Amino acid sequence: MVERIAGVKGMNDLLPPDSARWEWVDERVRCLMQRWGYQGVRTPIVEPTGLFVRCLGEVTDIVEKEMYSFVDRLNGDPLTLRPEGTAGVVRATIEHKLLYDGGKRLYYAGPMFRHERPQKGRYRQFHQVGVEVLGWPGPDVDAEVVLLVRALWQDLGLEVGRDVHLELNSLGQASERAAHRQALVAHFEAHASALDDEALKRLHTNPLRVLDSKHPSVQAVAETAPRLLDFLGPQSRAHFEGVRAVLEASGVPYRINPRLVRGMDYYNLTVFEWVTEHLGAQGTVCGGGRYDGLIEQLGGKPAPAVGWGLGIERLLLLLEALGRIPPAQAPDVYAIVPDTSAVAPAMVTLQALRQAGVRAVMHAATDQGPASIKTQFRKADASGARYALLFGSDELAAGEVTVKSLRDGETAQERRALAQVATWARTLLPGGDN
Repeated sequence: MVERIAGVKGMNDLLPPDSARWEWVDERVRCLMQRWGYQGVRTPIVEPTGLFVRCLGEVTDIVEKEMYSFVDRLNGDPLTLRPEGTAGVVRATIEHKLLYDGGKRLYYAGPMFRHERPQKGRYRQFHQVGVEVLGWPGPDVDAEVVLLVRALWQDLGLEVGRDVHLELNSLGQASERAAHRQALVAHFEAHASALDDEALKRLHTNPLRVLDSKHPSVQAVAETAPRLLDFLGPQSRAHFEGVRAVLEASGVPYRINPRLVRGMDYYNLTVFEWVTEHLGAQGTVCGGGRYDGLIEQLGGKPAPAVGWGLGIERLLLLLEALGRIPPAQAPDVYAIVPDTSAVAPAMVTLQALRQAGVRAVMHAATDQGPASIKTQFRKADASGARYALLFGSDELAAGEVTVKSLRDGETAQERRALAQVATWARTLLPGGDN
């Protein structure tokens, strides 16, 4: 017996009917981005390792523990499967000079990779949708990207303030963070006995990450730590107030979370997360913020930027937990073909129906030929189709097809002329006049 090869742990197959749910979300994202004037970009899954080290920071969990990195055996280049989307978009922006004629509103969607312990809503291959607004420095675009997420929640049937909540903070500018860092280190050093090994390791390399610790004793110390908001200068405060003013005018409830720092080194000024109470520990569904220094940091001409990323797996778990997942999309019609002589006229008819927007499938024969009519009707009913189309010998002899209702307790059926399929096709659509 040939040995069976299984998939990689934490990298999951997406199969029907679940794939229809992903497509449903994808379609709403695509339509939303078009309405808001965002253009799609697609960057490679594999990038130079140095891109992520320089972008995310050497002492972040992603770089130290989670990246899938390897050496290209053909030329020795260090490469990495992308663990997030922003770095690649910024690299492409610089490389192709996208900002030569002004700012850009971009979005992307695709798989990301992190080597961590797989658990529900957290996988080694996961999928993100993200936006990057490049070239504009004002708080108006910070507020815009937050409002864009709010619009997505509305399109998906989620209620802000009940199903999802917005948390907001400002990280200020480099000099303000430096002053806060000094005070933060002093605070944690004074409570070193309460810090775990991970916090002690981060204390002098990235103390902001200590604020994000999940360890109970570290959290208790973090609660009394100096707040970065208290170190903001007038310009940073004005920027933050500008974001808040737009959100409040737009009726978006939010909570200021002074411990919100995000997991990347490149953020400055506004940071935010959309969180939920319906997914346990995996409560963050979308997060982002401003990263004005990143383009210059990666070798480009200095330019401001802001964006966010949203995990599709976690979003679908939330929709499922709230009962907002739509049912798998069924065909409108299912063609029943009693014998091989009916195959050609049935396929011609179905092509005409599809051109009219009708979702149509046909029962396929096996090596033994067509199944019995009874079996085919059973399959038609199981498919969820609203109508069965019977291409029997009597019908075809008269140039007709029998259209039989399969739903809502209806038993009505009638014959339709094959030559006039274009005129009655619309009656098979949901809401059609039958």
